[in-house]
Amino acid sequence: MRLSETQIQVRDMARQFADEVIRPMAEALDREERFPADLYRQMGELGLFGIGVPEEMGGPGFDTLTYALVMEELSRGYASVADQCGLVELVSTLLVRHGTPAQQQHWLQGLLSAEIKAAYCITEPEAGTDVSGLRTEAVRNGEGWVLNGGKIWIHNAPVADVGFVLARTDKAAGHRGMSIFIVDLKGAGVTRGPKEHKMGQRASQVGALSFADVRLPPEALLGEEGRGFHMMMSVLDKGRVGIAALAVGIGQAGLEAALDYAKQRRQFGKPIADFQGVQWMLADIARDVEAARLLVHSAAAKIDAGEDATRYCSMAKWFASDMAVARSADAVQIFGGSGYIRGFEVERLYRDAKITQIYEGTNQIQRAIIARELLKNGAAA
Repeated sequence: MRLSETQIQVRDMARQFADEVIRPMAEALDREERFPADLYRQMGELGLFGIGVPEEMGGPGFDTLTYALVMEELSRGYASVADQCGLVELVSTLLVRHGTPAQQQHWLQGLLSAEIKAAYCITEPEAGTDVSGLRTEAVRNGEGWVLNGGKIWIHNAPVADVGFVLARTDKAAGHRGMSIFIVDLKGAGVTRGPKEHKMGQRASQVGALSFADVRLPPEALLGEEGRGFHMMMSVLDKGRVGIAALAVGIGQAGLEAALDYAKQRRQFGKPIADFQGVQWMLADIARDVEAARLLVHSAAAKIDAGEDATRYCSMAKWFASDMAVARSADAVQIFGGSGYIRGFEVERLYRDAKITQIYEGTNQIQRAIIARELLKNGAAA
């Protein structure tokens, strides 16, 4: 797939930033589980947040394929950093598509500059893959609302300034009874749980949020009442392309590390790269990274063309995340005992890869989506 000159320039800029700024920090960020606020402000200055926000709203105005290119390069540096880019892309896309001019003016520039930190608040103890289990509720109170409930595993919960919270506004209406609210997470009635200590992507802050009689003004409602589930689903395709691209970045980083190590590590008097068993492992990694990249680019191009891309986004997310787990494991194997030791990049990549099979819809759910789309629309591409 040929890239435009602009796409190549943006990709190369993200790649240079990843090599010169992100990668030297990655090991320390992972070890300390530290939120890199200064790093994110640098990314904001470079225009690496809100890739798809139109120029007239203060964003770069790039397409989904460009977003995927940026996500891959940032993840090649450190997946936790790419995760923040994906989160900003998600909430800014919601604001662009569904926000009022006042909401867009109030929130977008702060999100794009990283001066405002956001959380996308959906998951609950009984509502993960099955959003119908949602218990958080917003009840009308005069012109405004009162919010009660709780969320878990929320990205940025320990540090966020604002939350985009999915809540029930009509218990009897099922999916049509959910709405999204923009909530000040520093306001009265909001409580943060402790930061979770994760297996991988450890600089990405995750935690719980509780809402106890949180009073919301009428302008806190994003879009139409009862359209929250639809709005959430409307950004999932783009979100899955982003995670798939992140997984490709992990795979690419693993390939580069394994290739360099195989040339340097000597056994039986020669580099291990001279052994056919190692060569075949390198070839397998390279093949699957490239296949995943092409699936991601194809899905992104379909979104940009206005086509129904759901099946292709699920394919890309499923394949790329499985690839990242399997092929980062191969990279660890090539490193041998060193690959199992903290401080070696491939050890971190292996841990970072696993969550890509889980978040933004588990890979089991991706299979169900693909089958549903096939049965509904047929096998033709």
